[in-house]
Amino acid sequence: MAAMTRRDIHRWVRKTHRYLGLILGIQFFLWTAGGLYFSWTNIDTIRGDNLKQQIPSLSLDSAVANLSQIQQEVKSKLKAESIESVQLVTVLGTTYYELGYRAAGEMNSVLADAHTGQLRSALSEKEAIECAKGRLKDTATIVKVEYLTETGPHHEYREKPLPAYAITFSGNVNTTVYVAAETGVVQTFRNDQWRIFDFLWMLHTMDYNGRDNINNWPLRVFSLLGLVAIMSGFVLFFVSLKKSQKLKS
Repeated sequence: MAAMTRRDIHRWVRKTHRYLGLILGIQFFLWTAGGLYFSWTNIDTIRGDNLKQQIPSLSLDSAVANLSQIQQEVKSKLKAESIESVQLVTVLGTTYYELGYRAAGEMNSVLADAHTGQLRSALSEKEAIECAKGRLKDTATIVKVEYLTETGPHHEYREKPLPAYAITFSGNVNTTVYVAAETGVVQTFRNDQWRIFDFLWMLHTMDYNGRDNINNWPLRVFSLLGLVAIMSGFVLFFVSLKKSQKLKS
């Protein structure tokens, strides 16, 4: 087999660079477009922090119920296998212990009145609406209310506590507030800016299933091919430079 001449190397590098540029060009454009959006938008606005009412601080005297008895009641009534977390929260003006517990291998949550120790049932739709309105700084009209029992990997409320109420507001707010039905805790705000961010983030990470896995193979392959394209460009530059100098001499 004949050895490759300098001209053959030049032709091979040029073709490699050209086709890699064609393959990678669209993804590079998407990465750049996403980067521009990320850098020119306010992350606090995307998260809806500008619309959130500040949660009042809890008094140190708020919790008076016997926590041990509450834990025993959760184990007895709800068949809890273990208590995973305990925290104080305020729901509709009342202080509760929020207990995260595991039952039948799944994580659940329940509220217990911090004063009486009585376990609280899940929120009604009306109560969830009150919770959502209470976290909004501005007054807005409710467009729709949904009760979610499951969400897919592409849903904007993915990987968060279920069931939950999705309460959508119109006007300048134009935001959906998600309230966990079992605890009354406002989990997150989702607006149009966030949805654009989420879509561009999916294109940026190339994780088309769940958005946040940056160890996926498409991203790894395109990153490696990007390095190859850059290196082939450097090689092409120096090969062309030597050829140009030779023609001048």
